[in-house]
Amino acid sequence: MDRLRELESQSVFILREAYREFKQLVMLWSIGKDSTVMLWLARKAFFGHVPFPLMHVDTHHKIPEMIEYRDRFAMQWKLHMIVGQHEAALAAKKTFPDGAATRLQCCAALKTEALKNTLSGVWPRWVLDLQTGQYSRTTGGQPFTGVIVGARADEEGSRSKERYFSPRDKQSEWDVADQPPELWNQFKTDFAPGTHVRIHPLLDWTELNVWEYIERESIPVVSLYFDHGAGRRYRSLGCGPCTKPVESTAKNVREIIEELRGGKFANIAERSGRDQDKEDGYGLETLRRDGYM
Repeated sequence: MDRLRELESQSVFILREAYREFKQLVMLWSIGKDSTVMLWLARKAFFGHVPFPLMHVDTHHKIPEMIEYRDRFAMQWKLHMIVGQHEAALAAKKTFPDGAATRLQCCAALKTEALKNTLSGVWPRWVLDLQTGQYSRTTGGQPFTGVIVGARADEEGSRSKERYFSPRDKQSEWDVADQPPELWNQFKTDFAPGTHVRIHPLLDWTELNVWEYIERESIPVVSLYFDHGAGRRYRSLGCGPCTKPVESTAKNVREIIEELRGGKFANIAERSGRDQDKEDGYGLETLRRDGYM
């Protein structure tokens, strides 16, 4: 079995374990390549059907193509799609692009607070109607305490401290020093009632593994990852004001793989174009301790 098949098998096992052990389960879909690979793996694990909802936290500052991509494949793959947002911060323009917040404060409000309150069901959720393709505002949803996330250990420093099954407290806050050991593929899944658990099926994948798997499986990804003639493309996708394209002429998946294997990005951090990471000391631990993805 080659390395990609090993990773695929492990991820499918983690997804099935999560579905068996956690009844209030949801998968976060950021629309980027990692969470799209994770969604693809979930469809494989459950034979084309994803048996739990997907959630996207919409900051309203995503690049428009990302939202179009989300809705197109949610309809095509018949996904139970939930969207959350921080209505009050957006209405008051307490965001970085509007000058009333730093990048970290903006992330904390539009991502962390929005995620926690959407997961808990305290804030409204927008649910996709697969008949009409429209979203309807709902209130009073059940809380989700098992959250599947597309984090990879190699992506940045704080993610390397995660476990496959990583507990949080009732406020989704993460105690980095209090994580269960995971040895010889033995995973702790019996947590105290009220514990929030983040599940990481891609934890041992690398950026190169992800792109190799995208190539092998012909997984459709947002075209922002490719150069369209300007000599620039996105390597990591986030909010428009805080994510910069990189100089690259890679126009397809094969050329991206070549850049990662021995080309210009072989030894450059994937998230080097994310400005909010730089504000947090080139890491995300401050945000992630409070519940950031």
